[in-house]
Amino acid sequence: MSRGYRHPLYLAAQVREIDRRIIASQEAGDGFVLMQRAALAAYQQLRQHWPLARHVCVVCGAGNNAGDGYIIAALAARDGLEVSLIAVRSPENLKGDAARAYAMATAEALNAQSWQDGMALPGEVVVDALLGTGLGGEVREPFASAIAAINDSGLPVLAVDVPSGLSADTGSVLGAAVDADVTVTFIADKFGLHTGKAGDHVGRVVYRALGIEPQAQGDIEPQADLLDAGLVREAFPPRRRTSHKGNHGHLLVIGGAPGFGGAALLASEAGARLGAGKVSLATAPEHVGASLIRTPEIMARGVRGVSDAEPLVDMADVIVVGPGLGKDAWGQGMLQVALDSGKPLVIDADGLNLLALYWPDLQRDDWLLTPHPGEAGRLLESSSAAIEGDRLSAVRDLQQRRHGAIVLKGAGTLVAGPMGIGVCPYGNPGMASGGTGDVLSGMLGSLIAQGLPLEQAARTGVTLHALAADLAAQKEGERGLLAGDLASYARILMNLDNGHSS
Repeated sequence: MSRGYRHPLYLAAQVREIDRRIIASQEAGDGFVLMQRAALAAYQQLRQHWPLARHVCVVCGAGNNAGDGYIIAALAARDGLEVSLIAVRSPENLKGDAARAYAMATAEALNAQSWQDGMALPGEVVVDALLGTGLGGEVREPFASAIAAINDSGLPVLAVDVPSGLSADTGSVLGAAVDADVTVTFIADKFGLHTGKAGDHVGRVVYRALGIEPQAQGDIEPQADLLDAGLVREAFPPRRRTSHKGNHGHLLVIGGAPGFGGAALLASEAGARLGAGKVSLATAPEHVGASLIRTPEIMARGVRGVSDAEPLVDMADVIVVGPGLGKDAWGQGMLQVALDSGKPLVIDADGLNLLALYWPDLQRDDWLLTPHPGEAGRLLESSSAAIEGDRLSAVRDLQQRRHGAIVLKGAGTLVAGPMGIGVCPYGNPGMASGGTGDVLSGMLGSLIAQGLPLEQAARTGVTLHALAADLAAQKEGERGLLAGDLASYARILMNLDNGHSS
């Protein structure tokens, strides 16, 4: 992580325990005081994001999430807004702080209307205060119908703490989930808001600590940290004026089996664009001409077998193996020579599939594995659906089994290593096109060649890759973003602190 910066992420049970301890110590007042702070923080975001809205619809469930909603409704009424208050569970059954919150709403002359299936939601903004973090299984009726009504309303939505139906721990959808435009989360930020399916449901995540420092609870360890753009700034200080190509590492990309040359070309070009002093490409002979035409700066060599590849391996500082590798004898031989080299490795694509097939128990501390969910499933003898259902457990399991550093790609890419787990908050749907993973592998190899430690390279490279996609989308839009565009935008970003700008 970048110096002086940490944004820790927790599981829902951990946040509840922090909440319980703070209330027990009365450090931040009693539970109702905290509930009022949370509701006020959410209401302030509502007014900030929709300042012209004059009619708010607050949909409440049960428990403390409903309590937040009832206080938000009371605050809106005090502000002179029209408030439609809908109760999916009878507020008469509320207890404790939630009952006090409902009393605040009734004191403002608000009457909760009981939820009816098929009810149309009025107003200009909907507040989702249905379920919060306490959901332990699939969403049931009548909450499923209420969630559907919120999503079908066509109105902007503010979710309180967590969009109802989204797992705060995994980012998976528990049957159905609210599609929020803004999610305001409290006390400690939740892991599940930043990975998996969360991107389709959370909108903009706003974290409000409510005056609590979760890290002060030293025995409650965060599950992960959000990666920060500062990683990129720290990784690329200005180079010495007397530096030469030998100072910046020699990257070898091995890939491009007969008929599959594009992936290895993308990886090798990305490695060069990110500043490796020398980049070699070991590929099937028929792809050498295309490499020379595309990027003549890359030293492309046609290799028919292991004996052709060994001299190239000996000269390299780091090896990227897998893009377009194939799973036949040629690919197997190329992976074997890379594994035997003793050099740091980045293994991607078919390299991972071969690893799962022929080296199921191999562990190394000097490799970086970059699976997407399907490849991770093969490495863990599981399925991509199971991986996506609990990405945190999957990346942890992979790192424990295989050592080194693991990059689990996808929305909210995860990086796992001895330092812990990082979650990438950047990137956009424009990255959902062929070759972006190959570009990432080349970028990672380049950073390692230039001297970044393996895990720092993983965190920095993932962050830079996603930021480059965001810059590309900002300048030219998401649709039509090609993998080959990313390295040039990454080059811009990595040179910003060296007196250059976009």
